[in-house]
Amino acid sequence: MTAPTTTGAATAALQARWSEVMLGNYGVPPVALARGEGAWVWDVDGTRYLDLLGGIAVSSLGHAHPAVVEAVSRQVSILVHTSNLAMHVPGIALAERLASLVPARARVFLCQDGATANEAALKIARKRGNLQGRDEIVSTHGGFHGRTAGALAVTGTPAKRTPFEPLPGGVVFVDFGDVEALRAAVGPRTAAVIVEPVQGEGGVVLPPPGYLAAVRALCDEVGALMVCDEVQSGIGRAGTWLMSVQQGVVPDVVTLAKGLASGMPIGAVIATGEACDVLVPGDHGTTFGGNPVSCAAALAVLDTIESDGLLEHVTRLGDRWAASFDRIDHPLLASHRGVGLWRALELLQPVAGAFEVAARDAGFLVNAVRPTTIRLAPPLILTDEQADMFSDALPALLDAAAGAP
Repeated sequence: MTAPTTTGAATAALQARWSEVMLGNYGVPPVALARGEGAWVWDVDGTRYLDLLGGIAVSSLGHAHPAVVEAVSRQVSILVHTSNLAMHVPGIALAERLASLVPARARVFLCQDGATANEAALKIARKRGNLQGRDEIVSTHGGFHGRTAGALAVTGTPAKRTPFEPLPGGVVFVDFGDVEALRAAVGPRTAAVIVEPVQGEGGVVLPPPGYLAAVRALCDEVGALMVCDEVQSGIGRAGTWLMSVQQGVVPDVVTLAKGLASGMPIGAVIATGEACDVLVPGDHGTTFGGNPVSCAAALAVLDTIESDGLLEHVTRLGDRWAASFDRIDHPLLASHRGVGLWRALELLQPVAGAFEVAARDAGFLVNAVRPTTIRLAPPLILTDEQADMFSDALPALLDAAAGAP
């Protein structure tokens, strides 16, 4: 499986148009995708790629999955939008399904994406904190929670935060996975601790075993809320519905998005216990969040993950993929890590960008999430054969990255 190393004419034409009309926050993308089917996508020049990024862990059922196509098409023909001044059945049904994922009393807020889910979670934490004299949020270095002002304020990556300061204050950062640092930071002023089970944008960084349980215990000890950002980790990515619950932890607030509707825009907040009752009418809202079409897509995703046994598939294939990486002995490959179909390759040199280009030239879409880190987050429907295609090509891709100027 090979792809041309030069940009096709149709792609180049779109890049020129993009440069003229789009703001510069993304730069000019190297590919222009036209269609997809399963784990495959084709660009506007007809080149086929194996999508091992899934729209950044979003396309959980891949592209043009029949269940999503049918659900969206049916709902579009019935009702697209209501605003938050009316109820609709898909939204209530989705909220019921999401609430059932946690073993506690739960209520749900539906929004547009991960950033807006985290904004709502932070508002819950801030309002409760204000009522109790708690004015600090504890977050982690290397964490990522979104690009809006509130979510960015708790994102532990200075390069993302600094250009936009001053941001909302009262945030304390500690090292991810360091329980003692967290213990030193939380106290009577702590309104909430926000944490990812695995840092996705940080490079698929796993904490030590028992970390989430320790966060839960410390929050309970000081009376703070535990906010678990499962925007990337939730809904099957790690082979479980929720990593927190799988580890025996019930957060006060869970945030979801990305793979929940396999590409349709949606985010969700699951509040449990006391956090269910913090927001009252007028406290928060959204115009487009939880629209009937996205909710219908999300219900189709949940149904398909369950009926097709995709949680078990993700766990099995993820372990199989990791074992294939174990067998690769290459001077550039330092290590690999991850869980389920959420993996990172760690390189000994800062040539992840060159690896991404080499992979794309060979027909694979991957993500250089850090200078030395390649992130893999393919659709949950990835097959053994497709996973093997990448494993078999990996030594040559490493050779190409190592030899890049």
